[in-house]
Amino acid sequence: MSEKVEHTHSDRSPSDDETRVGGNKAFGTMANLPPDPDEGLSDAEKAKIDRKLLWKLDLKLIPWLSLLYLVSFLDRTNIGNARLAGLETDLKITDSQYLIALTVFFISYSVFEPLTNVMLKRFKPSIFIPAIMLAWGICTTCLGLTHNFSGLTAARFFVGLAEAGLFPGIQYYLSCWYKRSEFGIRSAIFFSGAALAGSFGGLLAYGIEQMAGIGGKGGWAWIFIIEGLFTVVIAVASFWMVHDFPDDAKFLSPDDRARVIRRLKADNQSSAEHEEFRMEYFWAAVKDYKTWLQCLIYMGCDGSLYAFSLFLPTIISGLGKYGTVESQLLTIPPYAAATVCTIFVGWIADRTQQRGICNMASSLVGVVGFAMLLSGASPGVSYAGTFLGACGIYPAVANTIAWGSNNFEGVYKRGVAMGIFIGWGNLNGVVASNIYRTKDKPRYIPGHSVVLAYLMIACFGGSLLQYLILKRENAKRRAGGRDYWAEGKTHDEIELLGDKRPDFIYTL
Repeated sequence: MSEKVEHTHSDRSPSDDETRVGGNKAFGTMANLPPDPDEGLSDAEKAKIDRKLLWKLDLKLIPWLSLLYLVSFLDRTNIGNARLAGLETDLKITDSQYLIALTVFFISYSVFEPLTNVMLKRFKPSIFIPAIMLAWGICTTCLGLTHNFSGLTAARFFVGLAEAGLFPGIQYYLSCWYKRSEFGIRSAIFFSGAALAGSFGGLLAYGIEQMAGIGGKGGWAWIFIIEGLFTVVIAVASFWMVHDFPDDAKFLSPDDRARVIRRLKADNQSSAEHEEFRMEYFWAAVKDYKTWLQCLIYMGCDGSLYAFSLFLPTIISGLGKYGTVESQLLTIPPYAAATVCTIFVGWIADRTQQRGICNMASSLVGVVGFAMLLSGASPGVSYAGTFLGACGIYPAVANTIAWGSNNFEGVYKRGVAMGIFIGWGNLNGVVASNIYRTKDKPRYIPGHSVVLAYLMIACFGGSLLQYLILKRENAKRRAGGRDYWAEGKTHDEIELLGDKRPDFIYTL
């Protein structure tokens, strides 16, 4: 097969079937493919089969994985609801000790995240994901059985350790199933589980809190116990409900398996294929400037996310006119609004392939919201600010994940890069856990100011910087300025270049 394949010019998006350099050259795009099961069919027939396949993938993958993340986010943030239900009083811990218990979760969570995508690829998702769920479900249940600060802190550390593999793992896993132009909306739906967890968590915590006194346990303890046991049940079911990568997924027929792999290869992806891990893939991710730009952007998203999700009940209760019950229930509407906005922005970003612009717009919405909170003009204005804050933060998180996934290619390079920037982002939970102090109520000026800085400098500024750099690089590739990278190489060697292939056009 020729090393360079000639094409006629097309106005399709670079993330469509064959990405081009300068409009007429592709390097190794469709090499080493399984046989086409639809050879001889018309374009209309192929499109119908493709839509049916995509619908099948969506039904098999998205609902259950979204449920897993909802449960995950519920278990990491329910400590905020437990705090309102009397956790500090019953355990006799101070405000500083409570913040330490929040912090240790993010230390174990973020440190182990970069390793988990390699483990997910080496061990089957159908084993790895349910196993870590089972572990953190047990640890969450144990939170409700603690009697002092030491027990609370230890249990939170192990919840973080066990949860570390879920979020980056599933985002990487989904990126191995869908085209780049299809991934954003699905990442958004998956991540909307976090917003639903916030909404559902407040309502659930209110209901569970009414169990206070049963078995001699406070309402806060039952929040952990009931939600932890629910996670254990979901984990056991996941051994049957979580599927492996496309080349080994049992729910696909051989023809459908071939179709999935062919459509990914047509999108300049090889992430569905088997590849032996080598340290050069790790170093390729570490040395890529995009990894560190993504770290900057994602720290802005995640630092804001954890500050908001961990302290929203506290922020609302500090407005002065709401009790514990009202504060729990008033967390629901902002999260519901965030769910809708997250999915809408994901859809827009997929349609336009302008993820950077979507990120910048979302961060500015969040900036307005936290500026309203910082002003403290009135409880009504501050509560309205929580809506804008949620609608700015949550869409940016999902969109940043999709943007990063779109722009790293290679089975292990993408996994390692996503693990690094997601892990770094989550490490900022250490900061977020310590910025809303009781002594700063009701206006929480230091906390709101830090979130504003995260959104404006890291999320907005980082997105703008990456957008401009990638736009310049795409122009060079389209003009043939990177063609020399593929000179003298075979198809297989060109494939191994990943996103360094001259015809790989970055998503802006």
